[in-house]
Amino acid sequence: MIRRDQSQLIMPGTTRVEIRTLKVGRYVSVDDKAYKILSISKSKPGKHGSAKARIEMEDLFTGQKKSHVGTVTDSIHVPLIEKGSAIITHIEGQEVHAMDNKTYETLILPKDDEMSLESGKEILWMEALGRYKITRDH
Repeated sequence: MIRRDQSQLIMPGTTRVEIRTLKVGRYVSVDDKAYKILSISKSKPGKHGSAKARIEMEDLFTGQKKSHVGTVTDSIHVPLIEKGSAIITHIEGQEVHAMDNKTYETLILPKDDEMSLESGKEILWMEALGRYKITRDH
C-alpha cells in the first residue's frame, strides 16, 4: 500500500498549481472549501529554507476570512468554478428555483436575503465544489 501525504491527495472538482502562480482575485481550495484570494505576500528564501508565501483568503459562501502559509513551490488545490445566468421561475422559502439560460436545466439555489429576487428576473450564479451561490441580481 502506498501512503501519500494528505496534501497530495486529489480533491474532486479541483486542479493543482504551485503557490507561486497564484494571483489576487483568483480562487483556491483549502480544507474542502473554496476561497477567493484577497492578498498574497512572499518572503525571500532564508539561509536553510525556501521562500514562503502567505495567502489571505475569503470563503466564497460564508465570507469568513482565513490565511494559509506555504512555500512558493508547494502545490495547492484550485477549484473549478462554473458560472452562468438563469431566470428565476419561483421562490420557495429559502430556495430559489431558476432555469439556466444555456442548458435550460432547473437549478435550486440558496436564497440571499440581501438581494431583491423575484420571479422572472435574471440572476448570475456560481458553483464551486458542489455548492451554489447567487452572485448578482439584475
